[in-house]
Amino acid sequence: MVLVILASVGISGLLSRTSSAVEPIRIGFGISLTGPLAVNAKSALVAMKIWEEDINARGGLLGRPVKLVYYDDQSNSSTIPAIYTKLLDVDRTELIIGGYGTNMLAPAMPVVVHSGKLFIGLFGLAINSEYNYSKYFSMVPFGPSPKTAPPDVFFGVAMAQIPKPKTIAITATDSEYARNCSDGGRETAKAVGLKIVYDRTYPPGTNDLSPIVRAIQATNPDIVFICSYPLDSVGMVRAVNEIGLKPMIIGGGMVGLQATALKMQLGPLLNGFVNYDFWLPAPTMNFPGVMDLIKKYQAKAATEGVDPLGYYIAPWAYAELEVLGQAVATTKSLDDNKLADHIHNTEFKTVVGDVKFGLDGEWSQARILMVQFQNISGNGLEQFRDVATQVILGPSQFKSGDIIYPYERAKR
Repeated sequence: MVLVILASVGISGLLSRTSSAVEPIRIGFGISLTGPLAVNAKSALVAMKIWEEDINARGGLLGRPVKLVYYDDQSNSSTIPAIYTKLLDVDRTELIIGGYGTNMLAPAMPVVVHSGKLFIGLFGLAINSEYNYSKYFSMVPFGPSPKTAPPDVFFGVAMAQIPKPKTIAITATDSEYARNCSDGGRETAKAVGLKIVYDRTYPPGTNDLSPIVRAIQATNPDIVFICSYPLDSVGMVRAVNEIGLKPMIIGGGMVGLQATALKMQLGPLLNGFVNYDFWLPAPTMNFPGVMDLIKKYQAKAATEGVDPLGYYIAPWAYAELEVLGQAVATTKSLDDNKLADHIHNTEFKTVVGDVKFGLDGEWSQARILMVQFQNISGNGLEQFRDVATQVILGPSQFKSGDIIYPYERAKR
């Protein structure tokens, strides 16, 4: 009888250990599946799921499968603290990452810092500038000076033109991302000797932006630098075209204009706008593995109801998890401190190229694109597959064409 009991206990223990060995590594995050940020965030989620499939097809991590655990943050920053508290305290996820966007990442930071967890944020601008948290990393190529990185490239393009611009208007929605963006624009404008003739914010959710555009028009600026989120980016493009604002150059920090659905919606109204981007399928940006990912993504896009091309965010969402997965595999650990130390000291090979982080978790070098919309005709999809309608102006190593300057010439 004793032997039977011992054997039973042994078998039970073996089954328990076997069951434990195949428990998935759970990676938790909030993501905007509804609300205005969903236009980009849902594309990010498709890419994240492709990474989950790819890593599990290769045997998972540490001999365990990987499972993504996520909740809809509704594009509402007030939902974020509760989501990450639930992921850590109720779901007991071993690892967490950030969802999409500055406005959704910033409110997660107090929870993250309190918990001592590793946190990689997707497309967050200067998230760590107030926290200086050693376990935060930013999957966006803003570099060591994130607030000034987008305006640096934008103004670099502008100030190289003839005639050289002298005055600037700065407008931004009153939100975390846009405030950081416009702070950088103000700093860079002063550094290059531009006179600021207009500098105002407007409330989030402002439907009619024509009064703002008219006020800008009254100051007759050479440059209009805009820091906006998707809905007001669309509203701003429409208002600029309706009112006939004609600066020498316009754009800079407009979130949303990278989304294929919004490009198709706006069509020729986009011509002439110069705006940031992070990746396009130009020969200069054909990093190992990126086009394979794009093919997988596009094969899923129609059934998932997401951006049909996936150029803007899909490679970066995949790379966010590539960095995390490589760190876990190399350290053979889920310990947040060990993972953070490794990430600080490693250059990662990803689908967006080589990634190296600095001390504050930002990229050690900036790599932002400035792109001009050119020769868009109608609202069809196929023209946006071709980077000829989205010309990379800088930086020089990725340049694919020249600016049409001033802005009015590109509208003809």
